[in-house]
Amino acid sequence: MKKKVVFLTGTRADYGKIKSLMAKVLESDEYELDIFVTGMHMLSKYGSTYKEIEKDGFKNTFKFVNTKVNQNMDITLSNTIVGFSNYVSELQPDLIVVHGDRVEALAGAVVGALNNVKVAHIEGGEVSGTIDESIRHAITKFAHIHLVANNEAKQRVIQLGESPESIYVIGSPDIDIMFSDTLPPLDEAFNHYEIDFDQYAIFMYHPVTTEIHNLQENIKQVVDALIESNENYIVVYPNNDEGSSIILEEFDRFKGNPKFKVFPSIKFEFFLTFLKYCKFMIGNSSAGVRETSVYGVPSIDLGSRQQGRYDLELSKNIISVKENKAEIVNQIKEIDKVPVIQVSPFGEGNSDERFLEILQNSNVWDKKFQKKFIGLNQMN
Repeated sequence: MKKKVVFLTGTRADYGKIKSLMAKVLESDEYELDIFVTGMHMLSKYGSTYKEIEKDGFKNTFKFVNTKVNQNMDITLSNTIVGFSNYVSELQPDLIVVHGDRVEALAGAVVGALNNVKVAHIEGGEVSGTIDESIRHAITKFAHIHLVANNEAKQRVIQLGESPESIYVIGSPDIDIMFSDTLPPLDEAFNHYEIDFDQYAIFMYHPVTTEIHNLQENIKQVVDALIESNENYIVVYPNNDEGSSIILEEFDRFKGNPKFKVFPSIKFEFFLTFLKYCKFMIGNSSAGVRETSVYGVPSIDLGSRQQGRYDLELSKNIISVKENKAEIVNQIKEIDKVPVIQVSPFGEGNSDERFLEILQNSNVWDKKFQKKFIGLNQMN
């Protein structure tokens, strides 16, 4: 009998990270792939991106509305736990796979742990700003199997008391797609999204939930700077965390300005093509740290959201700037001086193959659910 592997996805971003792994499971004769689709995927304001999952050929999907625009994150968490718990009770999966640091992933880990279903967590052990870091580390403590991007992340998971035998370094799965030869050409991407820029930058900016009191002024400073810079921008909506409405209200100032093309969402492969050929990226998305480094694209990282996620000595393509109009405008003017250096400390583009190999490890499927804190003094 095939083992049931269920992936939980709540955003366009985590779907892009896990779709290569899902495809490997789908291709295998040993496993059944099921997908619990929720979160931003189900919101029309953000492009109803569940349709992209269906267009990619994934069939066994269960769609669940867990949130609405501007809903508090704790309510979204509780709604997801209820919905996913009922789903798991009916499906009886053998393994739950979650990614990253969103509340939907936390809900998946909680449901799995409390129902004695193995939980695999992708990209734990990362560091960043805002509440995401707390959520990510909490998921680590509920998860049984840790699929991390690199050895640095592995060491942080060990610091959290997890057994080294439960940690596997597979790289960052989105690198699989970044390194593939299946990305659409730039002219196709331009035609699909009706963009006619000769040269452009990408702008993505998300709320920092632990600094929500500063958001109104911060995003105003950023938008002021972008307009003054006179560059062309492809703009993508923020995630739906608290404060997203404040950001979207500022985005209204882009309307009618031919320098800005604003989209609720962009399909992952098209986004990677835009990123690969852009002049620079600006904002506070993790894409401005990880993916830009892989492609060697200059990046202006705004504020504290990605604090600690990158090593400035290693990521020489990244410039860290506060949300201050004058500073941002100055950095944009100087962007051509940023060195173009490709760095990939997140794997070699074979995370999907590593993932499938790990599924074939008997330790993944044993019935041991009780976890034990492993102190650092027990490592010797």
